[in-house]
Amino acid sequence: MKKNIETATKLRTGDEVIVIAGKDLGKKGTVQKISKFNNKAVITGINLKKKHTKPNPQLGETGGIVEKEAPINLSNVAIWNPKQKKADRISFQIDGDSKVRVYSSDKKEIKS
Repeated sequence: MKKNIETATKLRTGDEVIVIAGKDLGKKGTVQKISKFNNKAVITGINLKKKHTKPNPQLGETGGIVEKEAPINLSNVAIWNPKQKKADRISFQIDGDSKVRVYSSDKKEIKS
């Protein structure tokens, strides 16, 4: 029996990330969409797949080969720290009653 457990992620849409494993190793992109249920994210310019499409004259679509981004596992990406110019981890700091995301290496707040 499968359990439907959503896992929490520290990444958010709009974050700049770098790929740390896989065929796109070292490439940077911005998170477009995150699926917490299966721990995957769609990132601009990363994990491009080719899809063959048929033309649809009623909708005015031309056929051909289209490249689109496929989801990549969250374990294969890390947030990009622009000050240190390297991949980093995310931790949290509590300021009063608010919780703020910070880079683990230099404790600077993440702007997103």
